[in-house]
Amino acid sequence: MKYRRLGNSGLKVSEVSLGSWLTYGGYVGREKAISTIDKAYELGINFFDTANIYMRGEAEKVVGDALRKYPRESYVLATKVWGPMGDGPNDRGLSRKHIMEQCEASLRRLGVEYIDLYYCHAFDYDTPMDETLRAMDDLVRQGKVLYIGLSNWTAAQIAEAVAIADKYLLHRIVANQPLYNMFAREIEKETIPLCERHGIGQVVYSPLAQGVLTGKYKTVNDAPAGSRATDSHGKETVKSWLKEENLRKVERLRPIAEELGLSLAQLALAWTLRQANVASAIIGASTPEQVADNVQACGVTIPDELLARIDTILE
Repeated sequence: MKYRRLGNSGLKVSEVSLGSWLTYGGYVGREKAISTIDKAYELGINFFDTANIYMRGEAEKVVGDALRKYPRESYVLATKVWGPMGDGPNDRGLSRKHIMEQCEASLRRLGVEYIDLYYCHAFDYDTPMDETLRAMDDLVRQGKVLYIGLSNWTAAQIAEAVAIADKYLLHRIVANQPLYNMFAREIEKETIPLCERHGIGQVVYSPLAQGVLTGKYKTVNDAPAGSRATDSHGKETVKSWLKEENLRKVERLRPIAEELGLSLAQLALAWTLRQANVASAIIGASTPEQVADNVQACGVTIPDELLARIDTILE
């Protein structure tokens, strides 16, 4: 396993991290989820990602239960706040009230005394940004959160957050969690250059396009039994990537993966990690075997001539 600094912080995270969106607490059974997390830890993954909204807290419980047997200092645990956790008007968003209450709830579900990295899961248009950032800063000062992150914010919103943090001398944002993969490269234009200037590292999700970049889907209507495309929780997300154009690109990428001695999944992850600003790529593995395959992308360097061929295919 290889490790990278998270933004301009001193925190080191594994190049491949393990997430729990649409998997743990959902269509992946508890025992299989725990065995997958155990395999990840065994193989050197030290970065585990979840969110309060994933299965309304059930994912946090599974992740917390699985990691409890390991020394707390040996892993980095990330979770998020923003999404609806109840039916009340204050049960969502990034108000001070919701942030403080949900941090306490996440700590209880995870069974830990502090969260390493706490994300604002999306932008809240109803809450002044300084209120949100002051609440996050207070959690750091209280020792309940160590580092602050953003997720699914635009470059302009990130820039405004950095300016407010600087103005009020608040703890700096060190991580951004965006969508990024071979089919979704929007962050390359504005977000990555902005974050590089301000010491913010990317922790990208869906680097395998919900499994489409692994090559396991042969046609748009041929979903393997037991895959996420057949599960009620994940099938709509998978189908958003499961397009004929994308499947054609995957088949054209296959010879490049073979030339490098990589699986398609390993190629997609190594391609994502070619970006120096990407601190980690979150995989959504549902089995220990998938974790074992994915971690082999760590430390892989794709030659410039093959990167050029990949760009041609993706265009």
